[in-house]
Amino acid sequence: MTANDFLVLGGTGKTGKRVVSQLRAAGHTARAASRSGDTRFDWHDESTWEAAIDGVRAVYMVDLVDEAVEWDPAVSVRTFCKRAQAAGVRRVVLLQARTDQDAGGKSLVGSEGEVQESGLEWTILRPTWFTQNFDEGILLDGVREGLIRIPAGQGLEPFIDCEDVAAVAVAALVEDKHVGEIYEMTGPTPITFGDAAEILSRVLGREVRYEPVTAEEYVAAQVAQGLPEDYAGMLADLIGQIRDGRNAHLSDGVQRALGREPMDFETYARAAAATGVWNV
Repeated sequence: MTANDFLVLGGTGKTGKRVVSQLRAAGHTARAASRSGDTRFDWHDESTWEAAIDGVRAVYMVDLVDEAVEWDPAVSVRTFCKRAQAAGVRRVVLLQARTDQDAGGKSLVGSEGEVQESGLEWTILRPTWFTQNFDEGILLDGVREGLIRIPAGQGLEPFIDCEDVAAVAVAALVEDKHVGEIYEMTGPTPITFGDAAEILSRVLGREVRYEPVTAEEYVAAQVAQGLPEDYAGMLADLIGQIRDGRNAHLSDGVQRALGREPMDFETYARAAAATGVWNV
């Protein structure tokens, strides 16, 4: 694909901001789109779509599946794809999840069929849990406080770094050889949250403990801290998939797409620690 504008939905999120950065570093023009960004895009406000896709040839799509909102991808994604195609968009790279289980009553892969049937060139990314949840997401406070309390039991998770997810996304946006591919992506090694806490303790030089809790205890604690109950319940469902061992197996999407191994958890932890994000 020649140098044209790329639209990155969720352009300020964990993967989106890295997709934007990597595209720009490679000399491409990338629009970081969000509800409050320079390029405004809101799935709930179709009046924001036209300007966002004008002149764009490929889109990195992050839908609303991980937000506790009423949302029907069979309507929104289908409509967006039709408008994008009419505006000259050729390709879409969709971020989903490596699971076939619902969370909070919502499908985590609900947009896939709409994208595959849209008539656009497509690539689908299915990563496991992001390592960045420890320094940019729901586990940040726990690492800072030295105590991670979640209902993951002793389940294994091959955490993947968002830089790797973004690298696959950029390749799929720019290179033709990824069209029609579904990349399930994991890190190189499944670890428990206890293992992650031990690695973080070693990297930080202070104790970080992992304490398994029940889903009910987790939801109650999150609600007490101001999180909406439906969103807390969705998070508990997602974490429960780790507890049940549904995500323990490895996938080779990074290797197939990029021809290299994904980043391991300790390398991620050392890089994150160097930023000072976990300093207390």
